[in-house]
Amino acid sequence: MELEIYGHGGDLLTASARYGVDAGQLTDFSANINPLGPPPGLLEALREVLPGIVRYPDPGHRKLLSLLAARHQVEEEALVVGNGAAENMALALLGLAPAKVGIVEPSFSEYRTLSQQFGAEVESVCGTEERQYKAHPDEVERLIRGTDLVFVGQPNNPNGVQYGLEELRRFAEAGERYGTYVAVDEAFIDFIPEQERRTLLPELGAYPHLILIRSMTKFYAIPGLRLGYALAHPETAKRMRDKQVTWSVNALALLAGEFCLGADAAFERDTIDLVGRQRRWMRGELERIGCRTWPGEANFLLVRLPEPWTAEAMQAALGRRGVLVRSCAMYPGLTPRDIRLAVKDEAACAKLMRELEATMGGMEQ
Repeated sequence: MELEIYGHGGDLLTASARYGVDAGQLTDFSANINPLGPPPGLLEALREVLPGIVRYPDPGHRKLLSLLAARHQVEEEALVVGNGAAENMALALLGLAPAKVGIVEPSFSEYRTLSQQFGAEVESVCGTEERQYKAHPDEVERLIRGTDLVFVGQPNNPNGVQYGLEELRRFAEAGERYGTYVAVDEAFIDFIPEQERRTLLPELGAYPHLILIRSMTKFYAIPGLRLGYALAHPETAKRMRDKQVTWSVNALALLAGEFCLGADAAFERDTIDLVGRQRRWMRGELERIGCRTWPGEANFLLVRLPEPWTAEAMQAALGRRGVLVRSCAMYPGLTPRDIRLAVKDEAACAKLMRELEATMGGMEQ
């Protein structure tokens, strides 16, 4: 049985119960979080403001909105702060009320889950192995033409690959032509060196039907607080905010966001350098022992195990050794042998490879 009973990685309680390993002893490669942890000083800042939990958080998210607007050079009315990127996806569905949603797969499972929860019909197109699991632009454009809102990952989860700028422009232009909203999920884009990021953020004003969704929980390692935001045309952003539950973003999350936006630039550089270096090392080691990998650009890798291993068997075998990996067997378009591995620090990655080699050598299926 696969570990992802809730559809996501990082479920330490289920893993602990299933594999008989204390949750604190598990090395988690199933959740894609910054291996450096939160920016220096954040935990101390949170401790200092803990007495403030007796007061309500700012329902308008005003200080964080101001900081985000300054960072991205957009007006505050173009921003929506949410309880993680997932809430912004939900607000897009609630605020825009699409009857039919398009999904470019394989992709983050919440696109489909949320769309169905809110009553939308779902159509999809699938990327191919030959295209590194990116969908062909012609197919994406047809999906945009036939739906009301389309989700596209950039870089996409679980393959970590980016679409090119011209492809993104083609999707956005199709959205304008057909009156379809195009929601580009950029939750992992901060892990890519700035000069290599492919984003339409500088051109946001040219595409009233474009929505960009970003996460702060992954790059700044605060998934337990839940924080994300969306950028869109002010009217679209207002429609999203109008569906938001008051105080959905708590005071500690807001303060963490404000702190992270003021973090030393060295933290961002160190994160990007570490992730890039470790990702390259992991790919080399994985290929050496017979796995196939794809050229992801974010803080995770899509990996195909050699036969006769399946994702389910490997997940269980490594779990008993205290290492968690994400099965990708349930992703449309992928195979029963596919897993996703987060990129972590040197010590954790070395442990992963030791346990992976020992498991494969022992054939613990």
